[in-house]
Amino acid sequence: MLWIKSLHIIFIISWFAGLFYLPRLFVHHAMVPSGDVATSKRLKIMERKLFLFITPLGVLAIGFGVWLWLGYGFGGGWLHLKVTLTLALVAFNIYCGKLVADFKHDRNCHGHVFYRWLNEFPTLVLFAVVPLTVIKPF
Repeated sequence: MLWIKSLHIIFIISWFAGLFYLPRLFVHHAMVPSGDVATSKRLKIMERKLFLFITPLGVLAIGFGVWLWLGYGFGGGWLHLKVTLTLALVAFNIYCGKLVADFKHDRNCHGHVFYRWLNEFPTLVLFAVVPLTVIKPF
């Protein structure tokens, strides 16, 4: 089970790295002047490739997490909250996919400040999930 736990942690780290970076790309994309087609095109490619790369990482992180849960059979209030936060992260990932599509079709309706705030969501989730997992307070 330690190999499964190791893979779970590796995929979580990788998924979070992408979820930290993708909204930063949105910040930069929202700041591109309307006439700068080349930069916008480059950012569209980067956003699409990153989104398509990190989504399977999230699936693998969740899959190995479920495997751990079934293998160890642990539970408690901390796990329920961790699962809830993980579902919120999945929703965030899906929302980022919608934003990638909006940028792809030049339908962005948010400014760079919105994306700067959006960028903080995965950090808040991380600060909640790590202590829940390590300390298991309830």
